[in-house]
Parts: sequence; structure tokens; C-alpha cells
Amino acid sequence: MEIKSTLIQKHFKGLTEQQIAQFDRLYELYSFWNAQINVISRKDIDELYERHILHSLGIAKFISFVPGTSVLDVGTGGGFPGIPLAILFPDTQFHLVDSIGKKIKVVTEVVAALGLKNVEASHLRAEQVADKYDFVVSRAVTRLIDFYPWIKGKFTKDSKNAIANGILYLKGGDLTEEIAESRLKAELYPLSAYFEEAFFDTKYVVYIPQ
Repeated sequence: MEIKSTLIQKHFKGLTEQQIAQFDRLYELYSFWNAQINVISRKDIDELYERHILHSLGIAKFISFVPGTSVLDVGTGGGFPGIPLAILFPDTQFHLVDSIGKKIKVVTEVVAALGLKNVEASHLRAEQVADKYDFVVSRAVTRLIDFYPWIKGKFTKDSKNAIANGILYLKGGDLTEEIAESRLKAELYPLSAYFEEAFFDTKYVVYIPQ
């Protein structure tokens, strides 16, 4: 069975041949590595393009990073949302961190196989990261009230993109209580506005400007 990135090409026009080839390879790479080190649910592997890659790229429907933007992906797991975003934005620098070493091994192997030059992967907790970034991205790692202290103070001062520097958090469900609890000034952008697939009906990009 060969699964290709037609779903990605449907939602993102104008990809280069190299980007299409890189997206096409993700299924083969994640199938191989996931069989050895479980980074995504086994039953999800056939839904990789919708539930993991396209979901990650929801951030790219909300913002198109300008060249030279720096992005920290906290709790990246097997490389989401960082790796799909790094393919889409080759002129943006991504730092993918996770506290679980075997997950970062998968990230390192996938990045090397794809030849991505704009990705650094580190076996670190978010609190141990010393640098500052334009944006922090993450995919439902924990509740915002717990997440925010990990990355507070890790933002560059000057914004170069169309929106102010901040957090771009992918999360689903009713987030009213969680946002209220966090006391953060958060804006919700439904992914259903960009993707008609039913999976995205309750999924959001949560934007928290700094």
C-alpha cells in the first residue's frame, strides 16, 4: 500500500517538487520508525496525513512565517507540528524539543532522511531551553495553565511577521474552561474554517500573543 501526500497538495497549492517528495516520504519514514518506537498511535498510522501532518499544518493556514522566523516546538513527540511546518517553511528555523529521548531519536532520523537543514532537535525539557524565539508551537501537550510557565520569557521582543510573536497551540474540544483557568489572553481559530474533513470540526489553533 502506497500512501502519498495528495491530501496535503489539495490544501496547499504551489508546493515545490522537493516539498511534495518530502511530504510523500513521511508515511514510509513514520511507518518504519513507529514500528520500532511508538511515537503515534498504531491505529493512526494510516491516518497520518490527516490527523498528524495536515493537523500540524493548520498553523500554516493561520500564519505564513516570513524568512528568518525562529520557532520552538515544545513536546514535539515524533516531530509534530515541527517537521511538517519545517518542510513548508524552509527559510524558517525550527528547534524541536522533547523530554523523551527515544522520540527525539525518531525526529533526528526523519529530519536526516528528508535532508531538512532548518531543524534542530534536542532531548530537553522546555524549561531547559536557553534561547529566545519568535513563536512557540505545540500540539496539546498539556493544559495551558501548566504549559505557559515552561515557555514564559522565551520570546524575542521584535515581531517580524503579520501577527505579534507568541504561542500557536493546536488543541481540540471545548476550551472555554481551560482558557479561563489559564488567565491568558487567547484567541481561538477553528481549523474547520480551512479544512472540511470531519476530523477538524472541533480542532483549533489557539493564538496567545506575547
